[in-house]
This record gives sequence, C-alpha cells and structure tokens, in this order.
Amino acid sequence: MKRRPRLYFSFRSPYSWLAVHRLRAEVPDLFEQVDWFPYWDPDEKTNAALAERGAELHYVQMSRAKHRYLLVDTKRLAQRAGLPMAWPIDVDPWWDLPHLAWLLARRAGRAVPFYDALVAARWERGEDICTPEVVARAAAEAGVDPVAAQSAPQDETLRAEGVDCLAAAYDDDIFGIPYLRFGRHRFWGLDRVDHFLAAWRPESTPTADPSPAVPAAVLAGAAFDTDTAGGCG
Repeated sequence: MKRRPRLYFSFRSPYSWLAVHRLRAEVPDLFEQVDWFPYWDPDEKTNAALAERGAELHYVQMSRAKHRYLLVDTKRLAQRAGLPMAWPIDVDPWWDLPHLAWLLARRAGRAVPFYDALVAARWERGEDICTPEVVARAAAEAGVDPVAAQSAPQDETLRAEGVDCLAAAYDDDIFGIPYLRFGRHRFWGLDRVDHFLAAWRPESTPTADPSPAVPAAVLAGAAFDTDTAGGCG
C-alpha cells in the first residue's frame, strides 16, 4: 500500500501559502487527504532536541538578493491568484510559537481554521505571527484556547511532536518549502504543485492555472532539486 502524500509547509514561506491555496482549490479536503508536517527554523531548545536525534535542517538561509526577488515575485503571484497580500516584517521571529501552536490546534481538531487564521494574519494583514498576541487572536478566531496557543512552546509534549516533524523532514531530505512527497515522487516549490497533482491524481484535471504536460521523468519519480522560484524556507 502506497504511503499517503506528505506536505511540508511553513507559515514563514510565501510560496507555502500560495501552494496550499492552489492545492485546496483542486482538493478542498486537502487536510484530510494529505499528511501535514510543519517546518521552521527551530529555536535553541528545539534545535538541541533535534541534534539529540541525530537530525538537522537541510535548509540553507537565502541570500539578500534572493529575498529581494521573493518580495517582487510573491506579490506578482498573489495578484495572479486574486489574493490580497501585505508583506510582513519579521523582527527577531520565533517560529516555534506559531508552528507549535498549530500542532496544538490540530490536537483539538481545529487545524484548518487555525491555519486559515494564521495565514490571513500574516499574508493578508502583514501581522507578526511570532508574537503571543497575534497567535492568541488567531486561536480565538479559530476556536482554540488562546492561552494554551500562546504558551504552546512551554508544552513539552508539543515540543516533542515538533521535533518529530522536523526529524521527519530530515529523514525525507527536505531542503526547502513547500515540499510534497508521494511514494518515490518529490516535488519542491509552488511551480511543482500541478506536477504533484498529476502524479497523485492523474485522473483529475486542474481547474485553474494549468501547467504544461508533466514530463515522463517526473511520473517516474525524478526529483526537481534545482534552485528555482517557487520554493523557500
């Protein structure tokens, strides 16, 4: 039996936001059909626990030039998708907070509304989702305990679950976000979403933003591991 698709996503990445939007347009129940793994730059505590597992992040921080490109590229792609966007300013971000809070929401059966609340706060209103205040507001909007959400990093069981997610990313050779795995197939970046859909659901026809025909090498399991637009950390 083939393993369910895995989606590695990050609240930090604009391409992750856009890729999930694209996927949900084709698969409305994506959260039920795919295994979701949050991926982020861990703080010292999570990083130490990850090192104890013999794992690390394959991701390398992007250059200033690439970051400037992302600003323009993401705005262009959001406009094409008809999505409002306000570029957030990250000042000393603590990415463990929103990602561990999302794991808490998933435990409570509120993964979808909390995901939507966080991405709306970050990408539509430009808010700093690495602050307890914004996380608490998003939690309240999603029907999640706001106090528990903003204190998620203090929950050792959530920390351990987060380490499991990052260790899985290490084992799956994840080097950038968004990243999709389906069996032996690997797809990195927003511009590979339709290729993933063609491999996962070849009988379905995309309803928007069609891509060229998928090369045979892709369906045979070849990886796209070049540094192209559509993927970041």
